[in-house]
Amino acid sequence: MSQSQLPKFDCVPRHVAIVMDGNNRWAKRRHLPGVAGHKAGIKSVRMVIEQAARLEVEVLTLFAFSSENWQRPEKEVNALMQLFLNALQKEVKKLHKHNIRLLIVGDVSGFSQTLQDHIHIAQDLTKDNTGLTLAVAANYGGRWDITNAAKNIAKDVQSGKLTADDITPERFSGYTCLSEFPEPDMCIRTGGEYRISNFMLWQFAYAELVFSHALWPDFAKEDFWSAIDQFNGRTRRFGRTDEQIKEEAERA
Repeated sequence: MSQSQLPKFDCVPRHVAIVMDGNNRWAKRRHLPGVAGHKAGIKSVRMVIEQAARLEVEVLTLFAFSSENWQRPEKEVNALMQLFLNALQKEVKKLHKHNIRLLIVGDVSGFSQTLQDHIHIAQDLTKDNTGLTLAVAANYGGRWDITNAAKNIAKDVQSGKLTADDITPERFSGYTCLSEFPEPDMCIRTGGEYRISNFMLWQFAYAELVFSHALWPDFAKEDFWSAIDQFNGRTRRFGRTDEQIKEEAERA
């Protein structure tokens, strides 16, 4: 990985989530097919993985393919699936070399058997790595995540493992995706849109939202640093007052 100088931050978020938006618009502005934007965006994916690892972020979650993206033109969906497969085949050894753990988050049963097989191979290869955890959300939706958690809780209530009174927000969280990790501290969305598009709805309760006008293929390390700088400029209250936070800081 590049050894260029990193900026100094007072606080680095433990978990960063990114909605990688703007690939199609990037391609359209260049009179290229949409898939060209997704291919160009791979450079930005590599960059944020490198920067997150060097800054010692614990978890980086990338929204790669939503459960709604199946509605896109078949040709584009097929091209995206091929890009996903190529990335699993070509990039995973690099991740493993740099001690990065890969997780695919979402309903993988919706993918072809070939793609599912490569997902399992990639996850198995990197499962014991102790550096950055890279979670790729594919065939994922926040409503699907919450619904899936509710179904599994209902099954455990039905089987007698739980009672209705056992269900708390904390226990519910344990049934959602990425429950073994800290909740996202920050979500970055590129492309100039101001919404989270059904991404990690439960987990974003207290996430700081940062919006970038850069289209994803143009998102550079300086943009990533700027987002973290914005994160450092926020006061995270979690329901408390500024006075309480100040008192806690003084006691620390």
